[in-house]
Amino acid sequence: MKKLVMSFTLFLVAFAILLIVSLSVQYSPTYVYRLITMHVADIYDYQFFPNRSIEGRELASQFESKSKEPFIESLFEKRLGVSGFNSFDDWVSGSETTSLIVIQKDEIIYEKYFNGFTRDSYFHSQSMAKSFISFLIGVAIDEGLIKSIDDSIVKYIPSLAERDIQFRNITIRHLLEMKSGLRYTTHYIPFTNIHSPWHDEAVGYYHNDLRSRLLNDIEVENAPGELFEYNNYNTSFLGMIIENATGKSVSNYLEEKLWQQVMEYSALFSLDSRESGFEYMPSRLIARAIDYARFGMLYLNNGQWQGKQLISASWVNQSVSEISNSSPEIYPDWFNSYNCERTYYSLHWWGHINCDGTKQFFATGNLGQNIYVIPDLQIVIVHTGNSLKYYGDQDMWHIAKLLRKNLNSKNIDKLN
Repeated sequence: MKKLVMSFTLFLVAFAILLIVSLSVQYSPTYVYRLITMHVADIYDYQFFPNRSIEGRELASQFESKSKEPFIESLFEKRLGVSGFNSFDDWVSGSETTSLIVIQKDEIIYEKYFNGFTRDSYFHSQSMAKSFISFLIGVAIDEGLIKSIDDSIVKYIPSLAERDIQFRNITIRHLLEMKSGLRYTTHYIPFTNIHSPWHDEAVGYYHNDLRSRLLNDIEVENAPGELFEYNNYNTSFLGMIIENATGKSVSNYLEEKLWQQVMEYSALFSLDSRESGFEYMPSRLIARAIDYARFGMLYLNNGQWQGKQLISASWVNQSVSEISNSSPEIYPDWFNSYNCERTYYSLHWWGHINCDGTKQFFATGNLGQNIYVIPDLQIVIVHTGNSLKYYGDQDMWHIAKLLRKNLNSKNIDKLN
């Protein structure tokens, strides 16, 4: 029995070494090190990557404060009582919520920070970053640096066509709508919910030269436009298009076109490595929660900030509106799982449609990150956290319903 245990142990050690060597050759030793030491992504990951700084505007406009704290917290108590919490404070702790901000028109009616976070803390965007990349695509189109989202991506990344002619069929629109047809491996370790070492969610996140991987390794699997698949490589290709069209890094362009115009605080964008210097576009934008709220307000106001049109209203409307003439069959079933209510995905923004035709649109990220915009109530809600156990996008949809029960166009200023 002892020899059997020893043999099995040696087999496991040999297998682990072989796996590490194989992954190091296929990807890189840095990838393997990050995978082993960091494993599951969380909101503190930016501390372990090199970061590029994005400077804010020193004299950024301030929101007026008109606190409606009891009212807002009562909404969350009503909604999240279904999770078994006895109070708002219990839910904040159990859900690992780090911030909650509600802005109505230009007034902050709720702003609080929890679980050790403050207004000055950095908040990991997770996939909310995708909506910021969409913003930059729109700005580049406004400036004539990108002609159209119906351009083939090889117009801006010509080497892709040299490797595979199929890339010519993929447009910027396909990337924005998550319909590119690019291969995206989603294997899990058997009998677990843990990504396998070859899962592209992990490979893209921890790779130290993602630009090279995009140019040399990513393949076309399906015809573009035929299937919705949430694929982080789409956003990374958009970042490369922004680089090539503008001649600037994504961080520099974001600083120039958004942070220096609107934002109060500095931000960070994590890189794959110092040597490559490529931002991880899908999720590693790191900013303050109040600046996420500013971004939501910019889109609530159709791209206008203090009388200045920072991005065209037509782009904002197109980005956050449900795609017309799009077959339901290409989307997951849960997009249309609430009868007349439905979820949709547009140009790197999500949306919720209500039975009465009103809608909410939102940027969303793993672990509870939301910039949730309710246009007819002129409200923006920001939630950040570090868990999905007791909070999700659907909860914010229900919060919007509770708000509508208390508000309408006639009494929108009469919160109590």
